[in-house]
Amino acid sequence: MEWQVWIAYFLACWVIAISPGSGAVLSMSHGLAYGVRHTSATIAGLQLGLAVVLVIAGVGVGAVLLASATAFTVVKVLGAAYLMWLGWRQWRAPVHEAGPVINEAVQATNASMALSRRVPSTRERFVIGLMTNLTNPKSIVFMVAVLPQFMNPAHSVWLQLLILASTAMAVDTVVMHGYAFLASRAKRWMATARAQRNQNRVFGGVLLAMGAGLLLVKRSAS
Repeated sequence: MEWQVWIAYFLACWVIAISPGSGAVLSMSHGLAYGVRHTSATIAGLQLGLAVVLVIAGVGVGAVLLASATAFTVVKVLGAAYLMWLGWRQWRAPVHEAGPVINEAVQATNASMALSRRVPSTRERFVIGLMTNLTNPKSIVFMVAVLPQFMNPAHSVWLQLLILASTAMAVDTVVMHGYAFLASRAKRWMATARAQRNQNRVFGGVLLAMGAGLLLVKRSAS
């Protein structure tokens, strides 16, 4: 792969990653609710999903998917349903009123106990991230349209895919952690039950809207 082609792709990856999407919303939601460290599992799942999408697009399966009305509709409906389920679960998530501070040690212990009750397991967070990217046909549509522009058919497809996928995943990992970090910094303003409820409804509403919008995606978008 030519150096200038990789640079162009690298810059494109930053634009794609920073653009708001379901992965960014999920990273911010988990960052705010669980903190950056716990959100890393979610982001790892997002990256595996992204890798699969890149491979699908790169080897041409994505083009086949776009050409089949039935296959595309199945993936689209599953993706929309999954995002809407995540949104509804976020909307209905329980809130936790901050209790009085007796001393720092008691406060830290209570916070740790509360966190252990609220945070899904590492595996659960990983699967949520994985399925969020894996069931998003908009990603496949986009990658099928964009990825071939950076690939040279005269060279090894798999080597190029390895370079392109590694670059995209590295950039996306940095950006998603950035979203999670920014969201986690807002925790002190989200201590009350009312603020937590509003946060749940904002993120839940965005995920519900994205799921509904996914149903409008057409094969002609490629």
